[in-house]
Amino acid sequence: MAKDRPSLKGRLLVATPLLTDPNFAGTVVYLCRHDAEGAFGVILNRPLDTEAIEIVPEWAGRCAPPSLLFDGGPVRRTSALALGLDLDAALNPTTGWTAVQGPVGMVNLHAEPASLSPTIEYVRLFAGSSGWDSEQLDREIREDAWFVVRSRAADIFTPEPQTLWREVLRRHPRYALYAFFGSDSSQN
Repeated sequence: MAKDRPSLKGRLLVATPLLTDPNFAGTVVYLCRHDAEGAFGVILNRPLDTEAIEIVPEWAGRCAPPSLLFDGGPVRRTSALALGLDLDAALNPTTGWTAVQGPVGMVNLHAEPASLSPTIEYVRLFAGSSGWDSEQLDREIREDAWFVVRSRAADIFTPEPQTLWREVLRRHPRYALYAFFGSDSSQN
């Protein structure tokens, strides 16, 4: 991260049509950290075929639909992590919760769900994550690999992750035209 650039923590990285790396083509990444040491996030729109109950049964009741495990990215794919939605987190910080932005935070999956805030409405589970070294993400943004947009909690916990890339682009006037990139023109 450049010293003069603000942190992008809590923002979405939306892959531009120029990004053809199969790890990230067509993805929407939520940035959980972005600082001088690098960046870390999870892909929001790649659900896997694995039910969450198979991985962490004690958390299955709090999973946002679809209650599937998501491919968070190419880093440490054998590790599970979770994002949660807790509208009271800012008022009542709890152990096992690391705030990212507003009501969205990282949930410690090793904690007993009952020991955490009862106000955690949803969790979304990810296998692996996405990461960038210091300056790498800034370079990719300058090379037009990513659009950077504000996130909404609804983006992270959308029940329709397969449409998230287009939906996020559509709501941003600067990028709305790209939402139709690769579409069948007969359907426009």
